[in-house]
Amino acid sequence: MSVISLLISARRGFSDWRRRQQAYAELMTLDDHSLADIGIHRSQIGALVEGVRVPGLSEPTFAFPNREQFARRKEA
Repeated sequence: MSVISLLISARRGFSDWRRRQQAYAELMTLDDHSLADIGIHRSQIGALVEGVRVPGLSEPTFAFPNREQFARRKEA
């Protein structure tokens, strides 16, 4: 049973990592003007994607929902 749990956790971890990588890549394709429109600097992208609070931002401009939050939104 623990091997199955390990595999499930590894799959979730990989899926979450892949989603963060895609978000990072998409944000990096935006020009500086577009990033300024949504209230972030290029240097903040990595921290935002990883979910780290960035000094200088009073409120998160946007959030990447984790798997559980996404599932709850689909149910509602």
